[in-house]
Amino acid sequence: MEYRLLGRSGLYVSAISLGGWVTFGGHVDAETTFKCMEAAWKHGINFFDCAEVYSAGESEKVMGQAIKKFGWKRNDLVISTKLYFGQAFGDNAINNQGLSRKHIVEGLNAALKRLDLDYVDLIYAHRPDRLTPMEETVRAFNHVIDQGKAFYWGTSEWNPEEISEAWRVADKLGLIGPLMEQPQYNMLERQRVEKDYSLLYDIHGLGLTTWSPMKMGVLTGKYNDGIPDDSRMATSDNGSAKSMKEKYGGEEWQGTVKKLRKLKEIADKLGASQANLALAWVLSNKNVSSAIIGASRPAQIDENVKAIELVSKLTPEIKEEIEKVLENKPAELNKRGL
Repeated sequence: MEYRLLGRSGLYVSAISLGGWVTFGGHVDAETTFKCMEAAWKHGINFFDCAEVYSAGESEKVMGQAIKKFGWKRNDLVISTKLYFGQAFGDNAINNQGLSRKHIVEGLNAALKRLDLDYVDLIYAHRPDRLTPMEETVRAFNHVIDQGKAFYWGTSEWNPEEISEAWRVADKLGLIGPLMEQPQYNMLERQRVEKDYSLLYDIHGLGLTTWSPMKMGVLTGKYNDGIPDDSRMATSDNGSAKSMKEKYGGEEWQGTVKKLRKLKEIADKLGASQANLALAWVLSNKNVSSAIIGASRPAQIDENVKAIELVSKLTPEIKEEIEKVLENKPAELNKRGL
């Protein structure tokens, strides 16, 4: 396993991490989750990501149970969770969501209870809250850090202006700004990571823990000839899966499939799976501290970790070949503002 510094911090995270959206208590049972976490640990993965909204808290519970089951030392792990969508935990949802001081403090306390942990290493604002003053949100995240309930805070799917505003507020108050952002990033979703955040890497030392490196399985090629019965698109009822299923077979989808088949030719030439090509491509971006994968069985993790060795094979020539297939590279930001 390769370990990378998280943004400008001194914290090392495994380049590949295991996320709880699919794995921990979500679409698979607890025993399978335990096996997936054990496989991840054996491959050197030290970073496990979760959120209060995943399976209405069950994901955090199963993750905590796995840590206890295997007797892992807490100081060997990097554990994260995310706050915003906590409405399932109250009889009145109004204050159990968003990024108010109340929900950040109470939401993290509840998450720690489900995880059965004293603290998380990373706490994320799962989405921006445009109704709560930024100063209130920044102060609240600093409060839980001061209490020792989290070490670093960050954002997920915030736009660059919102991240910059959080830093302006933090700097003005002498507080800690957001260290990391958790955006979707893959061969088909590039704008935010490669262009929108481009100034934030140098100015604020922003680190990325990206999700969906294989675009919910699309970039593995498994949907090229239909929707497998056991696939997430066939079995999941979440919004992302439904949206993909609605587009399946349409003109845009057919264009994507043509690109996927060409990507498979590149993967074959490198002696790699199409999934590992997609994951290695994400990891080749120097601003990515960790790419979060999901797994419904341990064999998927065994396969995914091979992407680490593939990164070095993505020479400038190979990457240019990939670009010619994708044809979606964002235009570079003019840093003079002209």
